[in-house]
Amino acid sequence: MSTRTEVAPPAAALTPDGAGPREAPLRMSAEEFRRLGHQLVDAAAAFLSGVPDGPVTRDESPAELRALLGGDAALPADGADAAALLAETARLLFGHSLLNGHPRFFGYITSSPAPIGMLGDLLAAVVNPNVGSWRLGPIATEIEAQTVRWIAELLGYPADGGGLLVSGGNMANMVGLFAARAAAADWDVRAAGVAAPGARRLRVYASAEAHTWLQKATDLAGLGTDAVRWLPTDDQLRLDVGALRAAVAADRAAGDLPMLAVGSAGTVATGAVDPLPEIAQVCREEGLWFHVDGAYGAFAAAAPDAPPALAGLALADSVAVDPHKWLYAPLEAGCVLVRDPARLRDAFAYHPPYYHFGQEATNYVDYGPQNSRGFRALKVWLALRQVGRNGYARMIGDDVALSRRLHARVAAHPDLEPGTQSLSITTFRYVPADLRAGVGTPEGEAYLDALNRALLERLQTAGEAFVSNAVVRGRYLLRACIVNFHTAPADVDALPDIVARTGRDVRAALDAAGGRGGP
Repeated sequence: MSTRTEVAPPAAALTPDGAGPREAPLRMSAEEFRRLGHQLVDAAAAFLSGVPDGPVTRDESPAELRALLGGDAALPADGADAAALLAETARLLFGHSLLNGHPRFFGYITSSPAPIGMLGDLLAAVVNPNVGSWRLGPIATEIEAQTVRWIAELLGYPADGGGLLVSGGNMANMVGLFAARAAAADWDVRAAGVAAPGARRLRVYASAEAHTWLQKATDLAGLGTDAVRWLPTDDQLRLDVGALRAAVAADRAAGDLPMLAVGSAGTVATGAVDPLPEIAQVCREEGLWFHVDGAYGAFAAAAPDAPPALAGLALADSVAVDPHKWLYAPLEAGCVLVRDPARLRDAFAYHPPYYHFGQEATNYVDYGPQNSRGFRALKVWLALRQVGRNGYARMIGDDVALSRRLHARVAAHPDLEPGTQSLSITTFRYVPADLRAGVGTPEGEAYLDALNRALLERLQTAGEAFVSNAVVRGRYLLRACIVNFHTAPADVDALPDIVARTGRDVRAALDAAGGRGGP
């Protein structure tokens, strides 16, 4: 028996004589657009003003949220009123989301979104340029080029280089790796592939603390994840430069072709900054492409007391950054910078350069993997103009100062144990005084790991404050990252007591379930 839903054909939408506007269901008059737009902005403004007084998130299951949507419902045959749809959707989003703009969101490296960026996304959608081709987005293309130059200036990177906006850090890093692959191979790797006859195995080098984008990139580039040499770190969780030299030498001796060394400008787990100038020196001596994953931490170079190692950003062949992290842009906004823009064309272009009005025009389709490209740059460009270099230096510096303040508060708390502090990331764990004797013992550490895992689950669902986790030298730690211009000292000062109070409740429940009071 057929279960197909019979739908009546739509009524004719074109007038017989062709006179007058087309009657299309998606059309909206200027007056209606204005009215609905004003209502939506008013609702958004009211919501934003109330965010600090509400929970960071709500403890809701996937099944509960699907039920709210009527998740099993079929596609409607007929449309609905736009005003009602917008109001309903606003209620769903405002009432059932994780709010990374909340002042006590300390979780993942997703920033509080800048209001001018929200409006910029609306403005970009109004014009809807395709920034893959200059012809399809002329002013949008030039705004993106200027945005790339300004980001480079903010980092101290050569402003006469190039780059483009992408979806985020993973893609920005991948673009850098593909550029390195095309530059390193001494055969036509784009035509013949990495397994061409006579091709040598390409090798990539990174710290064991590097982000998992590297597995994705080496996989997609055909190198395979086994191409990566995961190198040890020093006592500050920074890449061991001596181990890098040794690994490159060993691979050359084995007949492989060292291709790329990755330095981290702020690891995701702890904010560690690799010794970038020293890695750059090894790359110069060995003929490797030097790429910096600065998706999180590179923008700290603009802060007044930037880590000295960030000066090495200027020496990189390519740098990945995320404006939707420490430039506070709404998602999505990643960016890759390259010292030599021609290297991106070598990696991605299948067309000759395009000239218009006697000048070479930028077609971003030839500089990255996308053909159709949205106008991501506008929200970043607007914010850079709104606050300038000094405004960003102050906000980023404040985030770092708040993280250091949190580390000090944790260290002074009787029930908490500090872990690491770098850039705007502080790690710590809940260790009540009566459990301190078990620290460092197998039984004690196993119990503390279980306790802090359960504590994190409670914190992430309770909504009072939101943190994430890191595993540092085998220990499970809570992790607070501040890339949030709404966060104030009072929010930071409140977190240790929230964690300790919640930890006591979780411990009681854990011990009751396990029938014991700790190790």
